[in-house]
Amino acid sequence: MDSVLIVSACLVGINCKYNGGNNRCEILVEAFKKGNIVPLCPEQLGGLPTPRPPAKISGKDGRDILNGTGKVLTVEGKQKDVTENFLKGAYETLYAAELLRDRVVACILKEKSPSCGVKKIYKFETDHLKEGLGVTAALLSEKGFKIISSDDIESIEKILREIG
Repeated sequence: MDSVLIVSACLVGINCKYNGGNNRCEILVEAFKKGNIVPLCPEQLGGLPTPRPPAKISGKDGRDILNGTGKVLTVEGKQKDVTENFLKGAYETLYAAELLRDRVVACILKEKSPSCGVKKIYKFETDHLKEGLGVTAALLSEKGFKIISSDDIESIEKILREIG
């Protein structure tokens, strides 16, 4: 059985970021070409368009969204509550990961994203970073999946060597 990585779709060059761009990472693009990557964008899976207004977590982090004590709100103009979209996207990503559970080695997620942040996300009240998980990262971690930050290039390179 071939091993796979669940990866934030923006990291393989898919234009799914809030601003319509991507966060292309060449080593992940090469792994994608070999068939070792399953690219997913939780925000698109949650029904949000691309481009879309940027959003941030109001609350500590994604765990607060999962337990119902936080919200995800857009930050430009009139704030819009997009919590349900973020939850739907997280659970759709989990669904795909569960289907492949026996093959998933890890999930490589885009750091600083309100969905995919592994170590840091932006504070809602300011434009500063704080420690915390995005909504999808929190859910995948809670369900026992290994999550790796897109900023942790050393770990990404190591895991890519291991899976070939």
